Amino acid sequence: MPDSQVKHLITWKDWDPAEIRKILMLATRVKRNRHYYQGTLSGRTLVMLFQKTSTRTRVSFEAAMTEMGGHGIYMDWNTTNFKLSKIKYETAYLSRNVAIIMARMKRHEDQLELKQGASVPLINGCDNLYHPCQAMADMLTIHEDRGELTGARLCYIGVHNNVANSLMAVCAAFDVELTLVTPIAPEDTIDQELRDRLREKGLLVETLDVQAAVETAEYVYTDTWVDMEFFDDPQFADLKQERIDTMMPYQLNAKLLKNSSAKVLHDMPIH
Repeated sequence: MPDSQVKHLITWKDWDPAEIRKILMLATRVKRNRHYYQGTLSGRTLVMLFQKTSTRTRVSFEAAMTEMGGHGIYMDWNTTNFKLSKIKYETAYLSRNVAIIMARMKRHEDQLELKQGASVPLINGCDNLYHPCQAMADMLTIHEDRGELTGARLCYIGVHNNVANSLMAVCAAFDVELTLVTPIAPEDTIDQELRDRLREKGLLVETLDVQAAVETAEYVYTDTWVDMEFFDDPQFADLKQERIDTMMPYQLNAKLLKNSSAKVLHDMPIH
């Protein structure tokens, strides 16, 4: 049975801001002093479950486990019994064998069912609504570049997606001003609780004036306009073209950034 005391990372909105800041400081120490943490996870196993394709998520998690003395097991969803059994049943079995589960899922609902069966920490490696590890990595990048997160000005330009939701969560925790330029923002993709939380702190700006947004930003962030698993799918060809037509005026290019000194972030893959 799942342990109600186990701490999962599904979305940062379930975490106290002080906890989020503590994790960033730990990440900073580990990155700067990697040799001190060798062997920290000795004897521990991480299973990495992938419904979605990945380069960075798999390599970063598996490399981290290796460097810290642990072991990472890669599991392709399509070659497991997750396709046959209830998700929570298979997750309960995994929990008896490993110390941590990381899951990269297509649907947030499936991520929540994984959580129901997990008696070890579950880390959301990405789903359609949240990408918490990516957002924390972005905050680490800005922190290292700037020295301090409080007061930073970040501008996200693109489709409102899982990255945008997770950026709203971490920006609230670190007192970072977030400007959203999201011409495509389906209601079912927006976490209204996170949006309201950031707005109440006076840290959210929403605009379609992309030129003004980049000129006042310290960091400009963009993401692909079409989810990677749909990019070459003929069934999504019309949606892909519609999004390209809508988003081209918001493309990050030399002309848009001409009068901006902002640094550019992209969570990749770039295509």
